[in-house]
Amino acid sequence: MAWGVKEYYFTGGEPFLNPDLVPMLEATLKYGPATVLTNGTVWKPAWLQRLQAAEAASLYSLEFRVSIDGFSPETNDPIRGEGTFCRALEGIVKLVEHGFLPIITAARTWPEEQEPHVVGEFVRMLHDAGYRRPRLKILPLLRLGAEEQRTCGYLDSERVTPEMMDGYDRSQLICEHSRTVTDRGVAVCPILIESHDALLGQSLAEAAKPYPLQHGACFTCYQYGAICANPSAR
Repeated sequence: MAWGVKEYYFTGGEPFLNPDLVPMLEATLKYGPATVLTNGTVWKPAWLQRLQAAEAASLYSLEFRVSIDGFSPETNDPIRGEGTFCRALEGIVKLVEHGFLPIITAARTWPEEQEPHVVGEFVRMLHDAGYRRPRLKILPLLRLGAEEQRTCGYLDSERVTPEMMDGYDRSQLICEHSRTVTDRGVAVCPILIESHDALLGQSLAEAAKPYPLQHGACFTCYQYGAICANPSAR
């Protein structure tokens, strides 16, 4: 609490593969709101019952962000793997049945002019599944990892310059106010976790220093702002 932490995010890989995640979340809810970024495919009803009770007893909220990159098996599974759509949708329904309102996150892999249609199909699909008050967050595409191979990486010209930061609201950047704690140390953000310069130290004190916006992914964050945070956290 000495660092004035306001929110806690748990991400991975898949956070629920950690057998201690449920008690970790129960403990976290004593200190502040928590969010889990998950694929929604591995949890057990007993875990959700415990988390439902923990949130009900807490002053703070527990959010789930479930990643689906398409509104059907045909649009999602080529990106995330065969069968992942149905398993993720089943997980979303379980969350809703336990009183949660998960945020469905989708990376924008479609042309921008198709956005109204795609959003409408997402909403329709969630309504049909029984999620009557769906929450949807569309994320910009990060051209990293497998996506770099699937399409293309960042051009050398796609970098944040000092001139671009003149008058820019730096609070829109997650690296301005957040850090990612891992078993390897404290990293600047979850997006750059595999970059050689992402680890800033072994403690929050060591990692509490400015970070140069030198990666292509920094350019995407500059364009869209706070892409890792929940909308209410900006």
